[in-house]
Amino acid sequence: MSTRDAVTARAPGKLNLSLGVGRRRDDGYHPLATVFQAVSLYEEVVATAADELTVTVEGPGAEVTPTDATNLAWRAAELVAAEVGIEPAVHLHLRKQVPVAGGMAGGSADAAAALLACETLWDAGLTRERIALLAGELGADVPFLLHGHTAVGTGRGDLISPALCRGRYHWALATRRSGLSTADVYGRFDDLAEPGLADPEPDRELLTALRAADLEAVGRNLGNDLQGAALELAPDLAQTVAAARSAGALGVVVTGSGPTVAALARSRRHAMAIGAAVTAAGQADEVAWVVGPVGGARVL
Repeated sequence: MSTRDAVTARAPGKLNLSLGVGRRRDDGYHPLATVFQAVSLYEEVVATAADELTVTVEGPGAEVTPTDATNLAWRAAELVAAEVGIEPAVHLHLRKQVPVAGGMAGGSADAAAALLACETLWDAGLTRERIALLAGELGADVPFLLHGHTAVGTGRGDLISPALCRGRYHWALATRRSGLSTADVYGRFDDLAEPGLADPEPDRELLTALRAADLEAVGRNLGNDLQGAALELAPDLAQTVAAARSAGALGVVVTGSGPTVAALARSRRHAMAIGAAVTAAGQADEVAWVVGPVGGARVL
C-alpha cells in the first residue's frame, strides 16, 4: 500500500431549510424529514502520516473542540484504518470555520473531510459508496456533508436523496459563541411534543420552490420543528429572529438544533444589510455571509 506524506480535505457546513421531527423511537432516535443545503462555510482537515493518532485544532471554537476519541474526525480515522487493516497512525489538524455547537454540523463536516483525507493518505481504495456507509456510522449529518448541494434527508437524516435546486441562495448567519447542546434541544422537544405526533414528511412546498428558484416561496417555507425547543432554552434567540425579519429577510429560521439563525436574502448586498442590522441590534456575537448550494466534501 502506498502512502502520501499529507492530504488536505474540506467539507461544508449545512443549513436545514426545513426540519420535521417525529416522536423519539425506542432506539433513542427521532425520525426526521429535512431539506439540507450545503453552504460556503468550510472545515478543513489536514491528515499527516504520524506514529499515532492525534488531533489538533485551530480557528473559532478550537478551545472547546475535543481532541480525543470523542472527536468525530478521530473516529473517522479509526474507521478508515479498520477497513484497511492498519493502525490509525495519523495526525489530524482541523481548521475550523463552522460554529461549534451551532446547528451547522461542524463536527460532522470534520468527520466527512477526515474520511476522505485518511482514505487518500493511505491509498485505501474505498468506493464512494463504502465511504458513505462509514459516514452513516459516524452521525446522521455526515452522509449529507459528503454529498453536499441540496438534498432531502430521511430516517435519522442519514438517508440522502438529491433535491433539484435552481438558483443561488444568499444567507446572513447570526452566530453565538455559546452553543446549544443537541441532546438538550431534543430533550426539550420531547417535553413539548404533543401525544400522537406523526412521523414527518419532506416539505413538498419548499422543494417545489427550490426547483422553481422562487426566493419568496423558499423564504415562506423555511421551518424547523426544533425551533420552539431552542427558543425555550435560549429565549433571546427570538430577538435575533425578529431583528432579521425587521431587516427585510425573505425568511428566517434557526438551523438544526441552533443557536445559529439563518436569514434568506435577495442578494449578497441584501444579506450584508441584514447582518449589519442584526449586529447593530446587538443580536449576534458574529455574523457570516454565505451562499448555497455548494458541493460536498472533497480532497484539495
